[in-house]
Amino acid sequence: MSILEHRQRWQVQTLEPALKRAPQRRAEFTTSSGFVLPTVYTSADLPADYEEEGGLPGEYPFRRGVQPSMYRSRLWTMRQYAGFGTAQESNQRYRFLLSQGQSGLSVAFDLPTQIGYDADDPMAEGEVGKVGVSISSIHDMMTLFDQIPLDKVSTSMTINAPATVLLALYIVTARRQGVDSKLLRGTVQNDILKEYIARGTYIYPPAASMRLITDLFGYCKEHVPNWNTISISGYHIREAGSTAVQEVAFTLANGIAYVEAALSAGLTVDEFAPQLSFFFNAHNNFLEEVAKFRAARQLWAQIMRERFGAKDPRSWMLRFHTQTGGSTLTAQQPENNIVRVTIQALAAVLGGTQSLHTNSMDEALALPTEKAVQVALRTQQIIAYESGVADTVDPLAGSYAIEALTARITEQARALIQRIDDLGGALRAIEEGFVNYEIQDAAYAYQQAVERGEQIIVGVNQFIVEDESEPELLRVDPAIEAQARQRLAHLRATRDNERVSALRDHLAQAARGKDNLMPIIIECVDHDVTLGEICHTMRAVFGEYRPDAIL
Repeated sequence: MSILEHRQRWQVQTLEPALKRAPQRRAEFTTSSGFVLPTVYTSADLPADYEEEGGLPGEYPFRRGVQPSMYRSRLWTMRQYAGFGTAQESNQRYRFLLSQGQSGLSVAFDLPTQIGYDADDPMAEGEVGKVGVSISSIHDMMTLFDQIPLDKVSTSMTINAPATVLLALYIVTARRQGVDSKLLRGTVQNDILKEYIARGTYIYPPAASMRLITDLFGYCKEHVPNWNTISISGYHIREAGSTAVQEVAFTLANGIAYVEAALSAGLTVDEFAPQLSFFFNAHNNFLEEVAKFRAARQLWAQIMRERFGAKDPRSWMLRFHTQTGGSTLTAQQPENNIVRVTIQALAAVLGGTQSLHTNSMDEALALPTEKAVQVALRTQQIIAYESGVADTVDPLAGSYAIEALTARITEQARALIQRIDDLGGALRAIEEGFVNYEIQDAAYAYQQAVERGEQIIVGVNQFIVEDESEPELLRVDPAIEAQARQRLAHLRATRDNERVSALRDHLAQAARGKDNLMPIIIECVDHDVTLGEICHTMRAVFGEYRPDAIL
């Protein structure tokens, strides 16, 4: 009897009588991408060539992981995304986390910093230090990393439009510590396309933004070779409401656009591709999330080898950071978020992530407290050291459900990438509103399912508790804004302003030309030109991006 015949017999003789006694909870069970899940998976659901196509860990197409021994040799980097208030306060949080076993830093910047304004700019009023740390000058950056040896830690910086400026500040800070830039390890997010899609913290029009990105690629190839020059982000695409398939497809389509831009700038693919990295979300649908990460790795390897002709196996590897899903956290019953984050973190580990941030239980209410951050970090450590899932590579490989879902995500994401190619590529698809409309439709469908009660959110539309007590929250002192203004006033009064003016003129001239802008930006920050002044100088040359409204 074939497996299909065997399953048909089981369905008639065993399943259907059982369902008459205890009907299913709902007619269909689906994933976020709309995949209808069968009652049971069998070997008949496996792709015919799943073993041959998937390879083994550390080998093309890396479905099973980018390293042969994965976590048996080295655990993922445990990064807790952190930053608030002043550079001094954030420095204290970083040192606390490192003392608690965190193995890498992940810097959150406040909104003014993210869009290129100093703390004393009128546009920054009321926002200084609120959602991340405020950084306006080299002195802020030096305080942020005080007593943290930059040749010993790996640092991820979540910054996009002014990424060149923040990396320049980091390089100069390291230099003043006596650390050669060739020893620096970390990542700068530097992904402007997803800002146009999902977040909105852009400054310049697309052409200028892409130039800054490829300038950073070119500079790091020579001077900061261990730095990941971009973290191509699906995280924010998923936070905006996309499905798992859309997250993979839109992220990889953006990656294709960056590769094409770098090639157009005169770089060769194997010069920069090994320094590309990715950033994905981890949501609650456990099986789909594990499959998503495996599918993304396989697709990227095929794209880099077959489409771009990369020869270096490092260019084929999709290495990624994961953050648990911020949009899944609830303000109601915040302790429930510990369970959500644990499920999501476990999916990321079983999916083969290279680094991981676990959200804190109170982040739906405020910036996390030190206690909440410690619990989030302990979640990773318990998974790493107590669960056993890190002791063998890709332990869910061969699961009928995982392999079938991996194949479906791969197939549908590949088809969506082809649609984007047919529109003229990621940038054209963004400009025409295709990507935004697709995400909005998915987000609307999900919200309707929540409101109809088809999608249960514990503590929100089911299992509600009245009169909850509010937990202790972190509050950012509003006085830090005035203090930041005072520090900047002192800086502007005591620095060499003639030198500052000359450097800004030089930067503007370089921006109008074609030379790599990283060296002059580094010189600017080294001589007390502020982040806002650098960004305003480039605004005057490049202009500012103003998107068409998408309703």
